This record gives sequence, structure tokens and C-alpha cells, in this order.
Amino acid sequence: MPGGQQPQKHYGITSAISLAPPREIDHLYTKKLCDAMKPFGVFEDEEELNHRLLAVLGKLNNLVKEWIAEISELKNLPPSAISCVGGKIFTFGSYRLGVHTKGADIDALCVAPRHVERIDFFQSFFEKLKQHEEIKDLRAVEDAFVPVIKFKFDGIEIDLLFARLALQSIPDNLDLRGDSILKNLDIRCIRSLNGCRVTDEILYLVPNKENFRLTLRAIKLWAKRRGIYSNILGFLGGVSWAMLVARTCQLYPNAVAATLVHKFFLVFSKWEWPNPVLLKQPEDSNLNLPVWDPRVNPSDRYHLMPIITPAYPQQNSTYNVSTSTRTIMTEEFKHGLSVTDEILQGKAEWPKLFEPPNFFQKYKYVFIVFVQMYLTQPELIGLVESKIRVLVGNLERNEYITLAHVNPQSFPGSKENLNENEFVSMWFIGIIFKKVENAESVNIDLTFDIQSFTDTVYRQANNINMLKDGMKIEATHVKKKQLHQYLPPELVQKKKRVCCFALFCRLTRLFLVPFILSFFSSPPHSGSKAKTIPTIDTSRTQVFNSVLLNVLVHFYLFKCSCCRFQRLPSMELPDASSPLPASNSCRVVKNSIKLALNRHK
Repeated sequence: MPGGQQPQKHYGITSAISLAPPREIDHLYTKKLCDAMKPFGVFEDEEELNHRLLAVLGKLNNLVKEWIAEISELKNLPPSAISCVGGKIFTFGSYRLGVHTKGADIDALCVAPRHVERIDFFQSFFEKLKQHEEIKDLRAVEDAFVPVIKFKFDGIEIDLLFARLALQSIPDNLDLRGDSILKNLDIRCIRSLNGCRVTDEILYLVPNKENFRLTLRAIKLWAKRRGIYSNILGFLGGVSWAMLVARTCQLYPNAVAATLVHKFFLVFSKWEWPNPVLLKQPEDSNLNLPVWDPRVNPSDRYHLMPIITPAYPQQNSTYNVSTSTRTIMTEEFKHGLSVTDEILQGKAEWPKLFEPPNFFQKYKYVFIVFVQMYLTQPELIGLVESKIRVLVGNLERNEYITLAHVNPQSFPGSKENLNENEFVSMWFIGIIFKKVENAESVNIDLTFDIQSFTDTVYRQANNINMLKDGMKIEATHVKKKQLHQYLPPELVQKKKRVCCFALFCRLTRLFLVPFILSFFSSPPHSGSKAKTIPTIDTSRTQVFNSVLLNVLVHFYLFKCSCCRFQRLPSMELPDASSPLPASNSCRVVKNSIKLALNRHK
């Protein structure tokens, strides 16, 4: 290299797009970006950070070591082995990445040596946690895809996984990144380890951790504000957003956060899905574990938006993405690019990027999923939420539906006719229908689509003994004008518009009335000093009548044109209450689609 410079380290599977260093103005935009994020509580203060590290994670780590020593003694290990048996708590997710927000939960992993079994974790360790006075809301989910114990430790929510390694002891300096650590492990332990291994690999593969973290904070805040942050509903979860940001950092290794946010939208608004996003070339560790590979696995070929985890065994973190959610996210990438273009051109400020869309004004047709349950059944909300994408998939497959958009935010329902220990939760799904040509009327029957969803939820709730008398699951359709019956007024109110008639009146008052007075008024005779009353010049009446008639005719045509476009949006079908459309459009007469599930054991 000229001048004795060393070549910059290569990151990712391709070379960088740009190695340009940041300019002074880029640092200024980054500072403004930080200022714009502060009101949303994305930065944790020093006091809260110390509380998590010392008071919570430190105590939990000591608790794990105590428990493993007790189990070792019960299993008759010699005292010399018990003294060094170890055990450790690892963190992963947003906390490990360094992008946790105020009050966020902590994802953690308990790593134990080979003589400690999973049943010990869910029995004796669970009982040990029960006895700890700082631990509240303790519950075990042993039959989950990734088994977990959930609890609050001194007010901080913790999801604790378990992995048993094929080692005699667990040292404090244990590194989980090596693939050899996966040897002789069962699949549940491998899944539990995967979170930590992926998080550590992401941090290892980015050129500048601080720039990565600040950019990821901004993108996660943007995704939450725009309603596209939810893996369970078919959007992207935290690890997927982290990998997209990490890939952007690899392509622009010297850029600061403000530039990286803009480049993020530039790259992924133009990304040709389903080409996968990879942070490094997949490696085969010869452990015979299933990995994402569309050349070998036919099911992997149908993934719409693959983002592949960098740690072995490589998996697609976005298998829940559907046609609708990919379309919605792609449009949001384009919107983000447009806004950041304006910001970097000095035409807008960063808060504009975090403005939420008005979901309830966007869609003319909306489905509501109601769940009525007991206060002692909060886990039922998670069950229903995990199955809403089944309903979205059913709707997407309907030949008349273009897009089904579920709002990630759930809303409390009305408390009327409910007991004190009951409550209702609601999810909203916006629908866009296809425009059907050459049809006078179209009947759309969604009964089977919705029934299959409610049956799926019912069966699973019944299988895990969650179904109780009085529980009700219902999916129904409402029109936009009926939303005020379910939601607060501020969510469904339209922005105030000046109607055509009001606009016409204002223009008349400002311009036409003064014109009429001046047009018909005869000026006083010159040389006369006395005050005179203006007289009407009747010779101009015919001209005025012609002008007035033309104004009224044009206003009438303008008014009719506005009304027609407001009633029939271009991309939606009219419903039965809409006025008759032109002959080249169509009307939809919907069959009853209101379904209620109220079965008893």
C-alpha cells in the first residue's frame, strides 16, 4: 500500500460499497439524531445500567452457582469437584448488543455442566427462585420451542433459558462462539445457545460497534413507531433488524450513525428479495445439524425475506414473513429513504422519521380479532397473537384480497357485560381488496378463512388446558365509520379538511364580493365636494350575470368531481352502502363473516 498504509479489514461476503470517512456535517447530523431519540427513552441512564449489572445480573449469577453446587453435592460429586464446578449467566438479545432501552427486559442463558439436567433446572432451580423474596411473577414454560423460565427480579423482567454443556465444569471465561461447544448436545440446548452465539457473532462481524449500536437504536425505534417490529406477527424481530443494520455497517465501514441510517434505507429499499442477507459465508462444522440451505431443503425455497443468522447452525430468522408483511416493510423502507433524503438535504428534521402512520385512516376495510378471557390467563394473549398470522395467511390466499396488514399493537376492549375478573383484547387487520373488472357485483365469503383461524386457536388452547368456560374468540369485519365504537376518538378522527363549499365561500368573501361592489359602483362626479351615495350602473348587469353563472357552473362540476373521488378510492372495492359506481367499476356485497367461538369442555 502507498505510504505504508495497511489495507482495511474486509467485512462481510462482499467488498464495501464506500470507504469514505465521515465529514463534519455527518457528525452534526448524528448528534441531531441522538437528540431526536432521547424523548423516546431509548438510552438507559448510568444508575439504571448499574442496577441491572450489579444488583440483578450479579445476584442471579451467584444464585446459579449456588444451585449448581447444591445439585453437584446431591449427585455425590467429590468436594474438590464441587468447589470448581462453576456455572454462568450469559446475556443475549438487545442487552448483549448494547441497545437495550429504559425498563426493557433481559434475555439470559443459564449454562451448566454435564451432570446438571434440564429437569433439575425446571424443578429444583425453579423452587430456589420461588424462595427468593426479590423474585415475582415466576412461571415456567417447559414445553415451548425454546423452554424458558420467566420472572421479575427486583422489578426487571428476565427470560432465562437453560443449556447443559458436555463439560465437567463451566469456567467464568467460557467463550460460546466456537462450534465445538455444540458437540453431544440435544436440540433444545442448541436452540438455547443459539441466541448468545448469534449475538456474539454479530458484534464480531461489524467494523465499529458504537456506530452499529447507535444506528440499531435508531432503526429499532423507527420500526416500532412505524408498526413493523414484531416477529410473531410476520414482521421482523430484534435479531433480524440487528442483522440488517450489521450488513449496512459492513457495506459502509467508516460511516457514522446518521449516514448509516440513510444507507440502511437505500440498501434495503432496493434489495431484490428473496435473495438472502448474509453477514458471512455459511460454514459446515460437520455436526449434522439442520441449516438453512434452499439447495438442499425445498421448504427454504419458499422463504420470502431470508435473513440468515451468522452462527452455526445457520437459520432464517424471518420465516414468519408473509407476502403482505414483506410488501408493507418494503414500502416503509422506501418511505424511510424519502424522509432521510429530506433530512440530509436540510429540508426536514429527524423527528419526522419517527412519526407513526395512521393505520386506521389507511384502510377502508378492517377485521377485528376479539379475545375475551380471565385476568388469570395472560398467556392466552400470547397464544392468540402467535396465531394471528394464520388468519393473515388465510386472507392473503383469498383471490379477492391484495393485502392483509395486522397492526402489532393490541387494544383493550369494552368492559361492558364483563365480570370483574374478565377482560377483552383486540387486534386490527387492515384489508385491501383487488379491483375486479367487468363485474356488476362480487360476493366475497370469508367464513371458511376465519373459521379455520378460530378453530386453530381453539384446538391449541384445548391441547394445553387453557380453554375455560366463558372464554370467547371472535373475528369480525367492521367498516371504517364503525371504528369509533372500538377505539379512542384520537385514533380514528380524520385530519380536518376544508370542504369545497367552505373554500368557495371564503374565496367569494375575499375576492368576489369586493369585485361586485367595485364593478357596479359609479364613482362620484368630479369636482363635487359633497358626499354622494354610489349608484348602481344597470348597464353592467348582463355582464355580471354571465360571470356569476360561469362561477356557479364550475363550482358545481368541481364539487361533483371531489365527491366522486372521495367515495371510490382507486385501489379499494366499494361496499354495499356506497353509491352506484360507473359501469366499469364493481360493487361488493359481503356475506356475513362474523364468527364467535364459545365452546365448553
